[in-house]
Amino acid sequence: MKLATKNMNGKSKLGKVIWGLVALLLIGLGYWSGMQRSVHVAQQNVTAQAERKPLFYRNPMGLPDTSPVPKKDAMGMDYIPVFAGDESVAGSSQHVTISVEKIQKLGVKNIVVGKQVFTQTVRAVGRVEPNERSIHIIAPKFEGWVEQLHVNTTGAEVHVGQALFEAYSPELLSAQREYQIAVQGAAAMKNASPEALANMNNLVNSSLARLKNWDVAPETLRPQSEAGVSKSDVNKSGEIKRTITFRSPVRGIVLDKLALKGMRFMPGETLFKIADLSKLWVIADVFEQDIALLKTGQAAQVSIDAFPGKELTTHISYIYPTINEQTRTAQVRLELNNADGQLRPGMFAQVTLAIKNNQQAVLVVPDVAIIYSGRRELVLVDLGAGKFEPRVVKLGRQSDDQIEILAGVAEGEKVVVSANFLIDAESNLKAAIAGFGEQSAPARTANKAPQGDNDVQPAQTHRGVGILDATDAGSVTITHSAIAALGWPAMSMNFNLAHAGLIKGIKPGEEIDFEFVERQPGVWEVTKIIKVAQPAPTRKGH
Repeated sequence: MKLATKNMNGKSKLGKVIWGLVALLLIGLGYWSGMQRSVHVAQQNVTAQAERKPLFYRNPMGLPDTSPVPKKDAMGMDYIPVFAGDESVAGSSQHVTISVEKIQKLGVKNIVVGKQVFTQTVRAVGRVEPNERSIHIIAPKFEGWVEQLHVNTTGAEVHVGQALFEAYSPELLSAQREYQIAVQGAAAMKNASPEALANMNNLVNSSLARLKNWDVAPETLRPQSEAGVSKSDVNKSGEIKRTITFRSPVRGIVLDKLALKGMRFMPGETLFKIADLSKLWVIADVFEQDIALLKTGQAAQVSIDAFPGKELTTHISYIYPTINEQTRTAQVRLELNNADGQLRPGMFAQVTLAIKNNQQAVLVVPDVAIIYSGRRELVLVDLGAGKFEPRVVKLGRQSDDQIEILAGVAEGEKVVVSANFLIDAESNLKAAIAGFGEQSAPARTANKAPQGDNDVQPAQTHRGVGILDATDAGSVTITHSAIAALGWPAMSMNFNLAHAGLIKGIKPGEEIDFEFVERQPGVWEVTKIIKVAQPAPTRKGH
């Protein structure tokens, strides 16, 4: 029994060893077969990769830079080849993908692009000025002295014929004496021969013409029945008046009073400036790009800052033919009635002109949908499922809050109108736009040789946060926080504007987010400004 049991145990151990060897053999065969298959697949991939030629090479760090040939970046990293049909190409160059949660957090909104009749509104700042046709200057044509002032304050209201001042002049006194002698001689020779009487009358007329040439007022000349002539300011006793009275030629306001009692004046010197303010001008400064939209006779609405809520209706009476080189604006003249005298020269006015060039419907989008990248304008087209495509558009006319689209989007497509600036920041949109290029990077670079490190790169966009300090024609002053990308500390500096519409609705002192590029060495230009929304004040419970 013991011998049989020992034989049975020996056979059992031998069987286990044999099965173990078989298992090891099967595992070895499986491993060898897998390795052969992997080598075969790798060889197939290498062969396929060798047959496929890369379209271009992209920056390994995702920067907006491509190359038609292999190259390294500044850190020595190889550029990544991009082949036709790569999913990464379509994902990076054709659209930007954002999760639904992030879309909800950003508050993304879109609108459907549609057609409508486009109405442009031109707005301009103006000032009230006197009507140049109603301005009169009192400037004597002879030398003299101011003996007496009847109107001695600037701003005084005067009437036609009202005495302004009395002047003494030796020349005028001498001319009156000559005229008196001529008149008396004509009277004494009334019985003389006709020829002698005619000569004396010619002398009288010459003396009288001299007085009239000096603008002696007609009412100072009294008619004389004898000889059909007039004598100058000679009273019944035969005395000559020592001074002459200057009177106002119009009803109006004294704008300038340079005359002082006792002062000496020279011929042509201005002593009074009087204007009739019953009709006034509004001179508006219109931007250069809007001049082509205006024409004489167009209706306009004028609101005066001194009278909020009051609008005056008028029309364009004249468009000046020159441009101010500093402000790049042209002047437009409008006329206003001021019978009640409420308007005053120097007041500021806001001028609004609504212009309808034609009644044809055109594609329009809100101005907030446009992203200004510096060299071109884009919109974000909502493709659905969290995908947004940056698309280059061609802009047309612009109104207060809408812009005409000439090319780039079609009617019925959806474009983002809210949070597009945040999408730009969150998803590195600039890299997507650069990869998007002019629709095809390979087509742009296929026939180009490598140009080395001196290639002209597109202007890099920088972002900042700050306070809008002041605005001027074509420029703004911004106090911004530190900008690490440029190594700038917090400071206040001046920027050029890509276009004047960027600061519409933003007032000095408000907090802003802005984008800017370096157009030329040391010349910085703002391409986008967004006012930072202020949080609503919280209410305390009782």
